[in-house]
Amino acid sequence: MRAYRRVDGLYDIEARVVDNKPIEFVAPLTNRVLPAGQSIHDLWIRLVIDDEFLIHDVFSSSDSTPFAVCKQAPPTLSVLKGERIGGGWAKLVRSKLKGAASCTHLMELLGPMATAAYQALWPVVRNRPEALDANGRPVKIDSCYAYASNREVTLQLWPQFYDGPKP
Repeated sequence: MRAYRRVDGLYDIEARVVDNKPIEFVAPLTNRVLPAGQSIHDLWIRLVIDDEFLIHDVFSSSDSTPFAVCKQAPPTLSVLKGERIGGGWAKLVRSKLKGAASCTHLMELLGPMATAAYQALWPVVRNRPEALDANGRPVKIDSCYAYASNREVTLQLWPQFYDGPKP
């Protein structure tokens, strides 16, 4: 995964997966013999996002695939244009791309890409007001292991919402 800030102020978030077998491999259906180390899959995605995590564009390619038809899958990711990376991202991706709607491997790359996007843009967005739920509680609480309401991180960042053992 890589992230880049573009001259137009948008960000490119890129992911690639390469699947090489350590031994000679016979491709299904075609019986094509692939030597050890040659790619069965070589897939990549680029999401173009802004600092609000809105997806402006999607580029993808399946450069090596076990079946010729797999090379037709990258355009299916265009359904993500206009969507926003955030809470519920994995569910949104699955709802739009699961099963025969797209390539499973491309779909699975999109989860870690959200993490890469957040990590890359953290210096840009870190001083923005905290997102709060209807009760004024930061939505980050209980969103991951570290931000659990009973953990040290929550005690340090939001002591009024900490519900773990008394220090």
